[in-house]
Amino acid sequence: MTDLMDFISTRRLQLATDSWQHVSATVQAVLLATLLSVAVGVAVYRSRAGSAVATGVAATALTVPSFALLGLLIPVLGLGVLPTMTALVIYAVLPILRNTIVGLDAVPAATVDAARGVGMSRLGVLSRVEIPLAWPSILAGIRVSTQMAMGILAIAAYAKGPGLGNLIFAGLSRVGTPTALPMALTATVLIVVLALVLDALLVLLGRLTIRGNQ
Repeated sequence: MTDLMDFISTRRLQLATDSWQHVSATVQAVLLATLLSVAVGVAVYRSRAGSAVATGVAATALTVPSFALLGLLIPVLGLGVLPTMTALVIYAVLPILRNTIVGLDAVPAATVDAARGVGMSRLGVLSRVEIPLAWPSILAGIRVSTQMAMGILAIAAYAKGPGLGNLIFAGLSRVGTPTALPMALTATVLIVVLALVLDALLVLLGRLTIRGNQ
């Protein structure tokens, strides 16, 4: 315990920087995945074949182990932020895409017809009726993707990506030394705590925005 507290006190700045990078990379990747997923979901949700193909491709990508995907991306994109963010976006797409399609498909046809009946354009119906009604489902997918991305980003230290994973890898490479356990344990606990904080913020966002849509 003494070694752990000493490590935290002497590495406060590094821990704060790595934590910020971890959260920032996760949020950026999930935002990109959300934009991509919603765009694809809107394009395919009216077609069963299109929906099946889109979710099938995303699901196939999700089955690739993270180490293997990073190994495939490194020769093409090099080391650092680019392969890391690419991998995170790929993994974050499926839950959001699937929930977008489910949410949009669940919008009552009568509601859409009523919106069209009062003169709304196709874009107006989509932005003012369908997306707001599908938002709870989309947000649920975002929450899942965020938690996944927080964990996968730790593994992305293999590609020299940003975040707390570098401390975990550094600790594992020093097994047997006094600093090995504090490094790995501190980084792991921070990832869990930050993931819970992000999820709580998304829950709060849901309460604010879903209430406004009702």
